[in-house]
Amino acid sequence: MSDIFFVFLYHVFKYRRMVVRENLINSFPQMSENEIINIEKKFYLFFCDWFMEQIKFITISQHEIQARFRFADTAYLDKYYTNKKSFICVLGHFGNWEWAAPAFDLLQLHQLYIIYKPLSNKYFDSFMQQVRTRFHARLIPMAQTYKYMKQHESGVNATVFVGDQTPAPENATWVNFLNQDTAVYKGTEAIAKKLNIPVLYLSIYRPQRGYYLAHLQLICEVPQDTEDGYITQTHTQMLEKDIFTQPEIWLWSHKRWKHKRNNQ
Repeated sequence: MSDIFFVFLYHVFKYRRMVVRENLINSFPQMSENEIINIEKKFYLFFCDWFMEQIKFITISQHEIQARFRFADTAYLDKYYTNKKSFICVLGHFGNWEWAAPAFDLLQLHQLYIIYKPLSNKYFDSFMQQVRTRFHARLIPMAQTYKYMKQHESGVNATVFVGDQTPAPENATWVNFLNQDTAVYKGTEAIAKKLNIPVLYLSIYRPQRGYYLAHLQLICEVPQDTEDGYITQTHTQMLEKDIFTQPEIWLWSHKRWKHKRNNQ
């Protein structure tokens, strides 16, 4: 079904082809046109798989999630859980980031909280909340993140931030990401420093269609001991490294660079 969907999405409807092509050219200026087109086609093949995986997500079983999305190791999770320590987890729109939540939930360690941006359509928003919380994760509206985390800091929680969303220029830290001046939310670092809890980055690898392997990497144990901008710069660099390794499984159709610095 995904292969058929690809033909229509890529060749017939040409969904966001200009956006994807421009993002790839700007991100990989050293690549030839043929190399860019090769990644572009692989991305659309992956995107169609991802779309079908989200439909499957509605009914997928615990057993199948555990088989299809695995953690390479749980050393950090085990340590923090044993010490009753909460942490922040940063990831990007990379691989099947939606399946990371149920796979984490099924480890039965920390209570998982996911920061999300409520959708304008209240019926679709309600449906997405039901899908994302079927394996016991809880959602926090983005505007209430710090308040909610502060209220629940006595618990043993893991709070997930998606680090490659696009903030308004006035609310951004600017970094070099994929050869471009890029706005990144300040909130992850600011909240980590206020609560002073460890920050981890979730790296996702796709060994074959329909299967994912996740690996947690430490960014910092004590955020208040880090220099300003360190956490933001580090999780951005970690995502960039993943993208260079498997470029086709990042969300290239996202208009990531629609904002410029206010002084430009």
